[in-house]
Amino acid sequence: MDLSYTPEEEAFRAEVRAFLEAELPDHISAAVRSGEELSREIYQEWHEILGRKGWLGTTWPKEYGGPGWTPVERYIFDVECSRCYAPRIVAFGPHMLGPVIQKFGNDEQKREILPRILSGEDWWAQGYSEPGAGSDLASLKTRAERVGDHYIVNGQKTWTTLGQHANRIFCLVRTKQDGKPQEGISFLLMDIDLPGIEVRPIRLIEGGHEVNEVFFSDVKVPVSGLVGEENKGWTIAKYLLTHERTNIAGVGISMQALEEVKSLARLTKRRGKALIEDPLFAVRVARVESELEAMKITNLRMLYTAQKQGQPGPETSILKIKGTLIGQELRDLARRALGPVAAPFPGHITDGNLVMGPKDSEHNAAVYFNNRKTSIFGGSNEIQRNILTKTMLEL
Repeated sequence: MDLSYTPEEEAFRAEVRAFLEAELPDHISAAVRSGEELSREIYQEWHEILGRKGWLGTTWPKEYGGPGWTPVERYIFDVECSRCYAPRIVAFGPHMLGPVIQKFGNDEQKREILPRILSGEDWWAQGYSEPGAGSDLASLKTRAERVGDHYIVNGQKTWTTLGQHANRIFCLVRTKQDGKPQEGISFLLMDIDLPGIEVRPIRLIEGGHEVNEVFFSDVKVPVSGLVGEENKGWTIAKYLLTHERTNIAGVGISMQALEEVKSLARLTKRRGKALIEDPLFAVRVARVESELEAMKITNLRMLYTAQKQGQPGPETSILKIKGTLIGQELRDLARRALGPVAAPFPGHITDGNLVMGPKDSEHNAAVYFNNRKTSIFGGSNEIQRNILTKTMLEL
């Protein structure tokens, strides 16, 4: 296969760059560049800008209001957005639930849900993980019992990212107790402000509020919220996760982070020389750069396959594993390049006599600690290796 862009793809890249230059507000790119925790208002403003352009549902075909991009065009868009410090699209509605509704939803769900995702009226949260069901998701215990034309839901979800901003949530729930665990799971949609739902914040190690616990106590959910068939939700869950894991890889973000590391290493002096000239540091930069180049090529190969097959396959686990490890290594290199300046958390620098680091470096420690999670969420890297072993190596 030819890994170079076609003239049409180069023209598309120029179009994306022109759009970002004209439409990406300075205050939004500055917030992303700084590494600070983004507010709901910033996400919503960027979503609305993309929505007006018709570029929010980047994976959607034109028949559902998307741009109808090829996988390569989506890749170009992500890389260019990262280059300009645009926020990542909050994936739960546009990149995860949207494709699920298009494939498994009924006509009424498509008419009601898809336009509200594109307009930004609905902010969706993901209810998958539980305190005892993370990597082993099939062991989930949140129950939904059918009573007339409603389900009564009881249980708990955890690590619900940005759930404090959401007005709706899609959940995996257990609707059958006997048989194989995977055969008794259903995919259920509900409003997050229904009586009996409580969202509690989880404070992370860097002090941020990104994830939550969600408790369900006799929550009455209309049966119309069921997607697909009852007890067949495991198939939907796996389909959704292939889209999530491709998004987690973050090739564009790592490309931008690599340039930041090199810039820091050129500015930082150790024993009278630029850090980039230190052999031990330089070899780590060279190693992660070569791994990133290999992942970029692998990503393009997978995009080519997805373009032919119509959807990503189990090989997305490779991107998830390598993408998260590369991202963590780049954040560690940035932290080491900054040295003591990277130690304080945001808001902790109060002494005016402290020697400050490069502009926007004050959030580096928080970003480093926050990124420790990426090799765990979306299916831990250990589980991804098991998936590859079974589905691709057939061991």
